[in-house]
Amino acid sequence: MKILVADDDAQLQRALRITLASRGYDVVAAHDGAEAIDLAANARPDLILLDLGMPNVDGIDVIRAVRAWSNVPILVLSGRTDSAEKVAALDAGADDYVTKPFAMDELLARIRARARASAGDADTDAVTRIGALSVDLLAKTVRGPDGTPAVRLTPTEWRLLELFLRNPGRLLTRQMLLSDVWGPYHANDAGYLRLYVAQLRRKLEPVPSEPRHFLNEPGLGYRFEP
Repeated sequence: MKILVADDDAQLQRALRITLASRGYDVVAAHDGAEAIDLAANARPDLILLDLGMPNVDGIDVIRAVRAWSNVPILVLSGRTDSAEKVAALDAGADDYVTKPFAMDELLARIRARARASAGDADTDAVTRIGALSVDLLAKTVRGPDGTPAVRLTPTEWRLLELFLRNPGRLLTRQMLLSDVWGPYHANDAGYLRLYVAQLRRKLEPVPSEPRHFLNEPGLGYRFEP
């Protein structure tokens, strides 16, 4: 797996290169935004670790540029802690956001999660398991361990569930979910989203009051963990 590390902090970049290489990753590095875009296009990385505050081209603009032609996973590493910055990066197309300083083991876990999600992208129509339940997006069925229908979902619940299942491990902002399911005029109607996520939890989580799969990221959105 090839990882592009785009960060102008030479010390952090060196630490990341050493750590990732020791785990068997092939690492290429960029020191500014323009170089990051160039390497994303020419080196064809499998994942990008991207700092937002880089010279020449800001990280948000790097995300937009890469997203114009590629779906490569982008994991933001940034010292910007404001939630508006996080939402802007995620809405631009980033897959995840880690705030500096961060624990290296957490970062490695996030990288492994994105690698697993990318490996499953080629077969997104496959049946997904949520606890003891099997969800088939094509057949629009949810079956229990014995193969019999377990629960019924409404059309809106199916649309929301499909977004989650096609983006495993990815943090989806509230605005993104609302716009995709209910349309751009409902991008601020967070009440809709809370209601339907609660319904999915009630129908699909083993213990709805202690969700393990449909996770809330306070102030940002939701994440589906298979």
